[in-house]
Amino acid sequence: MKENRIRILYIDDEIHNLNAFKASFRRSYEIYTANSAQEGKQLLKEIMVHIIIADQKMPVSTGVEFFNEIKDTLPDPMRILLTGYTDVEDIIDAINKGHIFSYIKKPWDEHELHRTINNAYEIYSTRKQLKEKIVELEKTNDELNRFIYSTSHDLRSPLMSVLGIINLSRLDNSVVDPNGYMNMVESCVLKLDGFIQKIIEYYRNSRLEVEYEKIDFNNLLNDCITAFQPQNTAIRFHTHVDQVAEFRGDTFRISVILNNLISNAVKYQKPEEPEPMVNLSVKAEPHKATICIRDNGIGILSEHLNNIFKMFFRSKNNNKPGSGIGLYIVKEALSKIGGTINVESKYGEGTQFEITIPNRNEFDT
Repeated sequence: MKENRIRILYIDDEIHNLNAFKASFRRSYEIYTANSAQEGKQLLKEIMVHIIIADQKMPVSTGVEFFNEIKDTLPDPMRILLTGYTDVEDIIDAINKGHIFSYIKKPWDEHELHRTINNAYEIYSTRKQLKEKIVELEKTNDELNRFIYSTSHDLRSPLMSVLGIINLSRLDNSVVDPNGYMNMVESCVLKLDGFIQKIIEYYRNSRLEVEYEKIDFNNLLNDCITAFQPQNTAIRFHTHVDQVAEFRGDTFRISVILNNLISNAVKYQKPEEPEPMVNLSVKAEPHKATICIRDNGIGILSEHLNNIFKMFFRSKNNNKPGSGIGLYIVKEALSKIGGTINVESKYGEGTQFEITIPNRNEFDT
């Protein structure tokens, strides 16, 4: 078998057609023939061909039926249908279902069939190269993700050591720091650690399988508030949970979504606001949960609302530190669990996010 030649399988129940095809094209291509669909299937188990040509009118199985039977197990070979009749409906059906590349009327024109075979092979080769590139890119992307995840984990260890040293120096008063440099170092380390945690969060969201389990939204909200309230003790959190039905969802991703949105609500408060607040409400129904997170913070400029879910986008209307990937992670996590998100915001007045998450309880029972 010569790898550099186009390999063709021709199926026809008329022996003289098979012989004529082989005589006409054997010098240009590597030809295999079969006088029935069944024999053709057997040959396809033993050899890999680039192009399959089948006659439409065969006694047991038509060409269209044959292509339909092998389309899932052998999606790569290009298909050409030969017909001596005006089987318009069959041809249209085959083309619409994607079973064939082209059809040729019998008796075939040798030049036309040559041209069709070569065009089909060009498409076959292009598709093959594209698949190889996709596999290569997926492998490279996977390796890059693993490298980033591993590096992020490794970076956290020395950062935590730096924070530990800063805290020790404060406890034993061993460092005189009249200019507050230690606080600056601590702030920078915390900012870097926050960015690293976002990278780890992004990686876990993209890699972990979705797992559904029972969720108590009261407990989930309380855990989130406990984590972020120390960042601004002046903020008043108001929660309302209406959970009338058992809710099943992906705890990890729903936590990621809530943590990022509540973190932003806390971070982007107005410094001069006398009564900073964050309102959290959940309505869990048999088919979905609707979660609203509203704050009276600095808000988002209207021209930025279409961009806030893009990776690394940061609004220029505030000087708050941020990674620019939190809302991107929120959108990606929602995509994984089939949820949606809407945002309303008025600059200087506050922002409201409303997310809807399907209740997977009905799918798992």
